[in-house]
Amino acid sequence: MLGFYNYTVILTYLGMVISFLGITASLNGGLHLALVCLMISGVCDMFDGKIASTRERDRREKSFGIQIDSLSDLICFGVLPAIIVFQIASESRSTAYICALYLLAALIRLAYFNVEEEERQRSTKSNRVSYLGLPVTAAALFLPLFICFAIFFSLPTDRIGKAVLAAMGIAFLTPFPLKKPALKGKMALLICGCAELFLIFKVRGL
Repeated sequence: MLGFYNYTVILTYLGMVISFLGITASLNGGLHLALVCLMISGVCDMFDGKIASTRERDRREKSFGIQIDSLSDLICFGVLPAIIVFQIASESRSTAYICALYLLAALIRLAYFNVEEEERQRSTKSNRVSYLGLPVTAAALFLPLFICFAIFFSLPTDRIGKAVLAAMGIAFLTPFPLKKPALKGKMALLICGCAELFLIFKVRGL
């Protein structure tokens, strides 16, 4: 029942645990900590595939990796962002609908990705170079950015949070091609993440 445990899944497990801490922080009013946890989970997800590629895995191990990664992503980039927005938007009925639809969009995307990725791995051994639609991990970049800007410029965080969730949910299910970032792209995302961290701590000090 422990699955196919090896070092290739450690970052995936770590990202999920950090996201759960972010959920508890958000439920207890710790918005800034919840956003930081979301971003750290994004970093974990960014490099777990790279670590997985360093070990030769059989078919069942690869299938387990696909499933566990998407299950973790649903918690990290589906449940956690939805709860963050639900908390900052005063738990209204409209917010509940938007958060629920966002979570549903993330679930559908991840389930479809699992099917597509298993088919792709059966037909080729090459690495994925592009996605269709916006990956759910984009929540780790966009949600903290827009919420912090809203706080910094005294804009309505509830409306902006709901708008960001709605836009991302639509983008999850819209089949536009998106190139998967290479190492330079990941470094650029990390730099953006560091800038967001600075903004989070700046906003917290206001």
